[in-house]
Amino acid sequence: MDGCTAAYEVSGMNNIPDDTPALFVYYHGAIPIDLYYFISKTFLFKNRLIHTVADRFLFNIPGFSIISEALKVIPGTLQTCSNILKTNHLLAISPGGVYEAQFGNAYYKLMWKKRMGFAKVALEAKVPIIPVFTTNIRESFRSVSLARRLWLKIYTLTKLPIVPIYGGFPVKLRTHVGEPIPYDGNLTPEQLQKKVAASLEELIVKHQKIPGSILRALIERIYEVPKEKSE
Repeated sequence: MDGCTAAYEVSGMNNIPDDTPALFVYYHGAIPIDLYYFISKTFLFKNRLIHTVADRFLFNIPGFSIISEALKVIPGTLQTCSNILKTNHLLAISPGGVYEAQFGNAYYKLMWKKRMGFAKVALEAKVPIIPVFTTNIRESFRSVSLARRLWLKIYTLTKLPIVPIYGGFPVKLRTHVGEPIPYDGNLTPEQLQKKVAASLEELIVKHQKIPGSILRALIERIYEVPKEKSE
């Protein structure tokens, strides 16, 4: 992990509020190590701790409740998330969650289905949403694509993250904090979800070479490979 830490950067720190609440919406890699680094950077440079929403299955693991309390990790009910924001805190949510983590790939497509709980939270708490994306996060760890249909069937039945993961590659990781999407009480949750998705997809198109390449991501630790412009 030390290699990844040395090759980690954040751009757009100025988009993180100094003393007001905000909801971060991020793309979920196979393992969200970028989120851990991002939380650390924000605490070091902004002196603010980001609360995070985790999948419910984690809270069934013995001892996790103690860790979650210390690191401000919550199950993520609408009321709990809203209350955290209303008390002037920062909160991070990945709408794709475990599903996106397991079944996403090097093409970086958002896999949110029809999830819009985060939009309801932001509208309820009347806070801005800040899109967050980390370049090469899929090249750091990857989920096995072999027997995808089998893993998908098992996940549908159990809702447990059972897809094998490999990696730990010391690739270049750069988290991009997008411009805040201000609160707009005229938007419905559906409209806000689409607006946030479009903003996050824009970050992906701008900062990620598609499809992702582990070799290229490793090279980018020492040399920034120019991104080809779209026609």
